[in-house]
Amino acid sequence: MIEIIPNWHPFFVHFAIALLLMATLFHIVAVLNSNSANYYQFENVANWNLWVGAVFALITAVAGWFAYNSVEHDTPSHLAMTDHRNWAIGTTVLFLVLAMWSFRRAKKAVAISWLIVLPLVIASGLLGITGWKGGELVYRYGLGVMALPNTGTHDHAGHDHGSDEHAHGEQNSIMLKDPSEEAEQEVGEKAHLHEQDVEHQHQEIKTPDSESAPQSGNGQSDHNHDHGDHAH
Repeated sequence: MIEIIPNWHPFFVHFAIALLLMATLFHIVAVLNSNSANYYQFENVANWNLWVGAVFALITAVAGWFAYNSVEHDTPSHLAMTDHRNWAIGTTVLFLVLAMWSFRRAKKAVAISWLIVLPLVIASGLLGITGWKGGELVYRYGLGVMALPNTGTHDHAGHDHGSDEHAHGEQNSIMLKDPSEEAEQEVGEKAHLHEQDVEHQHQEIKTPDSESAPQSGNGQSDHNHDHGDHAH
C-alpha cells in the first residue's frame, strides 16, 4: 500500500467524511424524535459518530500536513494545496470543538438540541467544500498520483476500431434475429417454390390442340405428308 498510495491522507479522509456526515444526520434525527422511545438510540449513534469522526479528522489533518510538505507540485498546484489546507484546518478545529462540547453534554445527560445541530450543519457544509477542493488537487492538478495515462497512444476513432465495431454489429444482428421472422421467411420461400412447381405442371399437361394449328384431313395422311416432306 505504501507504493500505491504516496501518503496516508487519502486513506483516512474517507473515514472522517463518512463518520462526521453521519453524525450530523443522526443529530438531526435525534432532535426530530426527542419525544420518541428510540431517542436514546439515535443520541448514542450521533454521539459516537461525532466522537470517532473527530478523531479521524485529526489524524487526517496530520496526514494531510505531511502530504502538503512531501508531494511534488508546481506553483498553481501549490496555491490550490494551500487553499485546501486552510479550509481543512478550520473545518477540523470546528469539528473538534463540537465533539468536545458533545462529550461534555453527554456527561451531564443533556439532551441534543438545535443549539448543537445548527453548528454541525455548518461544519458539514465546510467539510463538503474542503473535500471538493481536495478532490481538485488530484483530478485537476494530478497531485499524489504515480503516473498519468498517455491518452495520445489510444484512438477510439481509428479505422481498425470502426471495422471491428462493424463486424461486431453484424454478428450481433445475426444473433439477435427474431426466430419468428426466420420461420415466416422459410414458410414464404416454401410457398413460392410450391407455386412454381404447380405452374410448371400446368404447362406440361396442356393439350396439343391449344398450342398447334388445326389439322386437315385424317391423322394418317398428315403423318405421311410430313414424312414426305422430310424425304424431300
